Amino acid sequence: MMKFTKAVAFALIAMLGLGVTAAQAGTAKNGYDKQKAVYHVNNVHSATGALRNIKNHLNAVGDENIEIIVVTHSSGAFAMVDGAMGKKNPKTGKVYDFRDQIASLANRGVKFDICANTIRGKKIDKSKINENAEVVPSGVAEVVALQQKGYYYVKP
Repeated sequence: MMKFTKAVAFALIAMLGLGVTAAQAGTAKNGYDKQKAVYHVNNVHSATGALRNIKNHLNAVGDENIEIIVVTHSSGAFAMVDGAMGKKNPKTGKVYDFRDQIASLANRGVKFDICANTIRGKKIDKSKINENAEVVPSGVAEVVALQQKGYYYVKP
């Protein structure tokens, strides 16, 4: 009888623990659960679309319901370099300014990482790295570390 009681108590504690986790996660007003996402940008040509995806993601879920970290490396790291410009919008003719878009997203809580290996390998001037970017030792290792912490992987 004692073993059964311990097993039942353990099961109840486990179920209560799961209930707390679900309650802590919460649900956004529009029905989405709270989210954590890591956006992996390793190509400067996809950075414009990635930043647009992030803005749309924030709009859909709500700034208060999501944690987004953008990890850049390889040529994608150039989006984090001041003065770098994205693709030209064929409708408006305006060139996409990474700096303005990054600042806007950072103001909404998005965090940006840039790979130290890429900075060295591509000889990026550290004084030109966007002030919203944090240097991490390895972009690829950072993506995996964030996935291990429960961030969902997004590759635009």
